Amino acid sequence: MRLLYLNPNSTEAMTQSMVAAAQAAAPWAEISGWTNVDGPPAIQGAADGAAAVPGLQAMLPEARDFGADALVIGCFDDTGLAEIRSAAHCPVIGIGQAAYHMAALLGQRFSVVTTLPVSVPVIRDNIDSYGFAPNCVSVRASGLSVLEVEAGGSAVLARLGDEIVQAGAEGAQSVVLGCAGMAPLRSALAANTPVPLVDGVVAAARLASAMVQD
Repeated sequence: MRLLYLNPNSTEAMTQSMVAAAQAAAPWAEISGWTNVDGPPAIQGAADGAAAVPGLQAMLPEARDFGADALVIGCFDDTGLAEIRSAAHCPVIGIGQAAYHMAALLGQRFSVVTTLPVSVPVIRDNIDSYGFAPNCVSVRASGLSVLEVEAGGSAVLARLGDEIVQAGAEGAQSVVLGCAGMAPLRSALAANTPVPLVDGVVAAARLASAMVQD
């Protein structure tokens, strides 16, 4: 089984960290990641997302030749999901979409902890369009940029941890990590937070695998 993560942004380190997290979660699959070299360095809001779509679309012929069994949009905004799904040769899932489905399958009301406030309207629109608004307690912006999250460190963990604790206090039964760059931080965050964490990179690997099983 060959799963291909398409990173809409041009930050190669984020692609590699996604692949590592996905491979650990789905060791039965062959997981690869491609970086949109024509995209912005980070997807922060609708304008960045729109700018990334042409580069994603340009990857599709090579993805077909590569023999991908499923494609994963490796951005929590699910950048270009509709456009890529309509043109791809195989199933396509977004990491945001996968995270919401996984949280709902767990039977939990969830909150999302994300990066900057500019990302919140896109996330809320996606939650509404996927039908998960009744499950969502809140979407919380940490004030950290995507690249700050990707860099990690104690200050980043502390800030995200504070938001997760506050989400739990609001009534969230689980917290969805609202940025692909949070995937490598999940274990450290989970060790110090009171509610279960759902990572879309991992959720997408597992759900995409199920989508292409015979």
